[in-house]
Amino acid sequence: MSNLAQPGDFCPNRDCDDYGKLQSERQQNIIKFGKTKAGRQRHKCKTCNCTFVETKGTIFYRRRTPEDEIVDTLTLIAEDSRISSLARAKGHKEETIIDWIRAAGQHAERVEEMLLAEHRIERGQLDGLWAYVRNKGEKKTIPKPKRPASSGALP
Repeated sequence: MSNLAQPGDFCPNRDCDDYGKLQSERQQNIIKFGKTKAGRQRHKCKTCNCTFVETKGTIFYRRRTPEDEIVDTLTLIAEDSRISSLARAKGHKEETIIDWIRAAGQHAERVEEMLLAEHRIERGQLDGLWAYVRNKGEKKTIPKPKRPASSGALP
């Protein structure tokens, strides 16, 4: 996990000259810049003066729901729970849960790593989750094969 970029390692502003450049220990372009009301660390790029929070670029960015609740819900989806059941049990709208699923699909590799390590999800369950994400949460049924019409004659 140490080879992954951490929040504050680079500027996420596409218009910045230092966009996407990992900063070295001696060149500190990104500085800590206080915290949000929710307690999230803010960062500031000294090159473009852009400020951003630590969750920028993640599935948790601009979410009001706690991270652990989103992860728990995704875990239950991977374990084949229905969205409608989770909406009733967790108190979230189905559209909100579907939005989390779509966001997770965009960050699939990182989410998969975490679910395997921390929530004891098996590979088959993850395959089911991503198959579900590819279908965008829509239920698709397999049509039943039609039986040939009986002529009324006995065999």
